Amino acid sequence: MSDAAGESSTPAPPDGLLKHRAFLWFWTSRVLMAMGFQITSVAIGWRIYEMTGSAYALGFVGLVQFLPMLALTLVSGHVADRYDRRMIVIICQFLEAATLAFLVYGIFAGWTGVFGIYAAVALLGAAQAFVAPTLSAMLPAVVPTALLPRAMAMSSSAFQTAMIVGPSAGGVLYAFGAPVPFIAAGVCFLVGALATIMIRVERRAPSREPVTLKSVFGGLTFIWGRPVVLGTISLDLFAVLLGGVVALLPIFAKDILQTGPWGLGLLRAMPAVGALAMAAVLTKYNVERGIGMKMFWSVIIFGVATVIFALSVNLWLSLVALFVLGAADNVSVVIRTSLVLLQTPDEMRGRVNAVNFLAIGTSNQLGEFWAGMMGGLMGVVVAGALGGTLTIAVTLLWMKLFPDLRKADRYEVADD
Repeated sequence: MSDAAGESSTPAPPDGLLKHRAFLWFWTSRVLMAMGFQITSVAIGWRIYEMTGSAYALGFVGLVQFLPMLALTLVSGHVADRYDRRMIVIICQFLEAATLAFLVYGIFAGWTGVFGIYAAVALLGAAQAFVAPTLSAMLPAVVPTALLPRAMAMSSSAFQTAMIVGPSAGGVLYAFGAPVPFIAAGVCFLVGALATIMIRVERRAPSREPVTLKSVFGGLTFIWGRPVVLGTISLDLFAVLLGGVVALLPIFAKDILQTGPWGLGLLRAMPAVGALAMAAVLTKYNVERGIGMKMFWSVIIFGVATVIFALSVNLWLSLVALFVLGAADNVSVVIRTSLVLLQTPDEMRGRVNAVNFLAIGTSNQLGEFWAGMMGGLMGVVVAGALGGTLTIAVTLLWMKLFPDLRKADRYEVADD
């Protein structure tokens, strides 16, 4: 390891990112992909429920989407480290557009049933299994190391913007007919592919090491041997797994806060609004010193905000708590992702990021399952407060178990 990143990250000008055309194309591509995915998710959920009227059928959408990611994680990471990452993203974007074209054709023809939609969801999940780690591994080649944390914040803002706008757009477009949101999402993926084509980066020839069990599992081996990376990824896994309350928001909105669908919409949007606001701050003011403790504190604040939300009986207090929760989570996301990217050699970034995104996906999916089970057993208020408390406890434990991460002061760049 070297401390070069800490020395070179200071002089980055506020408008530095805007001078990098490659990053602007990268950001545009990510915005369009995230927007397309969010529009598609809302439209598919509504279509499935419209056809079946079953909550179980809706639940299977998430499962069908998650299983390909679980099965392809190690493979997708290895592919990202062996082949041109830009071409992988482009191919996946065209695959996603083609999948949506299949859905639109099936809707017009009247033969797309529930299982046809599940098949489309599985294809989209498989594409995302390749896109997510590959796109993240591309970023260090798009911007200079000095601008990477700031670029991560701006890239995160793309996702948060899509989280706010995408679901609303999907619902509005569906009102014009079931095929309309899928057509719009397909256009997003196609234009996103064109933006990816425009990205020009200087990169070394990809690694061509033979495909062996050792190389495929190289990401897991690398993470296990790097306490800072292991602590960073595992902290996010357990914090989100234990502290997630998103699955319980409909119950809080109706039974605790005594509000209607409009209130639920505000509650669902507020974490993304907080994250977007924090992303704007981090884009301008880079986190440069004391990164380990700042990440730990952000997770603790996330846990405290979760407890406050769970105990609140006032809609406005609940909205503020969710805003703070989203803002704190984004600080953790930016620091975590920057740490993982910078401490991983380029030839390993695909595999390491694949494991990282599997941890994120697992925590989100299992976190909703955990929240639902705990809410059913002990009530949503106790479950939410317990989840936030456990998040704080895990963070304090991780501070003791991973002293290198706690003491991390500046970003360090791996020796490639």
